[in-house]
Amino acid sequence: MKNSLHIHIERYLFFPNLFHRIISIVVFPLTLVYCFVVLYKRVKANTKYNFSLPVISVGNLTIGGSGKTPLIEAIAKRYDNIAVVLRGYKRESKGLLVVSKFGKIETTVENSGDEAMLLSHSLNKSTIIVSEDRKKGIIKAKELGCKVVLLDDAFAKFDIEKFDILIRPKTEPTNLFCLPSGGYKEPKSHYSLSNMVLQDGVDFHRLVSFEQDGKTIDSLPSNIICLTAISSSHRLKEFLPTRCKIVSYIDHYSWSQDDIDDILKRYPKFYIITTTKDIVKLKKFDLSNLILMRLDIQIKQKHMDKIDKYIKDNI
Repeated sequence: MKNSLHIHIERYLFFPNLFHRIISIVVFPLTLVYCFVVLYKRVKANTKYNFSLPVISVGNLTIGGSGKTPLIEAIAKRYDNIAVVLRGYKRESKGLLVVSKFGKIETTVENSGDEAMLLSHSLNKSTIIVSEDRKKGIIKAKELGCKVVLLDDAFAKFDIEKFDILIRPKTEPTNLFCLPSGGYKEPKSHYSLSNMVLQDGVDFHRLVSFEQDGKTIDSLPSNIICLTAISSSHRLKEFLPTRCKIVSYIDHYSWSQDDIDDILKRYPKFYIITTTKDIVKLKKFDLSNLILMRLDIQIKQKHMDKIDKYIKDNI
């Protein structure tokens, strides 16, 4: 499969074999340079801009997926007048774009990116903004009257005054190196620099349900595959029957009609399970055999109380 390379890259970054470890050692001098640059930027950003409203970042120390989007969704649903600002990875547009304004969607998934469009559909009272410059996104949110801002993956935005939440994976990587020798964006010790660390399966839990045509289904067909373009797609295995094969593409991949025709040819008469992030890109193909796997997040109350207090104290 043309996208199978990303699976091998993920193994190298997170759970390497002996060959992968040799590669990590070879490129380790580049890792030292990378870490120096990261630490220099953190030290240099000694002045943080305060936007005079609560700003919460939900991020991780490892590259790829860890549940940031559903966690943002779970937090955002608790409040009114909230904005979510994302980079808008793999979108066709550039610059600042208001994807939805208090629930009213104003653009396409191609312009917004899949994560922003997913949040626009699920948060029908919130405002979703994509911007490579997070400061401009926050300023725009204030102009629109939003009282709280959630930032996607902004732990490394050192010059913004914010409440940092870091997600820790359920299964810790065995490769502890930073890029490019491993999958960490910053040294693992930097968990201590955040305001809150939430570990998957400990501090929050995922609640899985399946829907078809907007209705919850209790049992899955026997002939099923899971089609997805999320990072670390192996995470889905624990929520799927063992008979279900995961057909995985690189993170944020946009399927073409040829891709879909090829999948339907290889898996005739199969039902296709997909995620909320993927379905916003699959809707245009008008597939009648789609089953949505919805993963909701339940955060322990003590953590929500701490988030509530930060918002109340800074609003």
